[in-house]
Amino acid sequence: MKGKFIFLGLFAGILAFSCFMIFNPPAVVAQQAGGGRSMEERWGAGNISELYYVNVPIEKVYPYRLGYVVLFRQGANALGQAYIPYEWFRGADRKAQLFQLPDGKNWPSMSVFYKEGEFYGVRLYVAKRQSHLTWGIVPSNVNLDARFEGVESIDLSFNADEQ
Repeated sequence: MKGKFIFLGLFAGILAFSCFMIFNPPAVVAQQAGGGRSMEERWGAGNISELYYVNVPIEKVYPYRLGYVVLFRQGANALGQAYIPYEWFRGADRKAQLFQLPDGKNWPSMSVFYKEGEFYGVRLYVAKRQSHLTWGIVPSNVNLDARFEGVESIDLSFNADEQ
């Protein structure tokens, strides 16, 4: 008797799967419907975005008198530094935004935006509490002024060997 139930269950499963495949063709068939056309041909050049972003975890954020020093993950064992001037947060063509959020698992993080392959802007998602362990303090005897001069972009420089 137990063997009959196993057989009937298996048969019902195969029947249900077959019906699903008949009425819902696989994604491969749907992809071939494009006929090998480019995205511009399918969607129109005006609907394709040249803007993309890379999100990286932040290890530490140091407010400085000229901006923020951000230590971020560059891979499993490497840290990178970004110098984000306060002037990027102001004006009509601002390059940076700061989002102060309650404690969470998805931040602190930094999203670096690129447009047509060139640096476009950055968003910092940081803890609202200044006492959070990711906020740091630059010692008063440390001068980082030169690091903020002429900053035009953020270089993530990921090492492919470490990913």
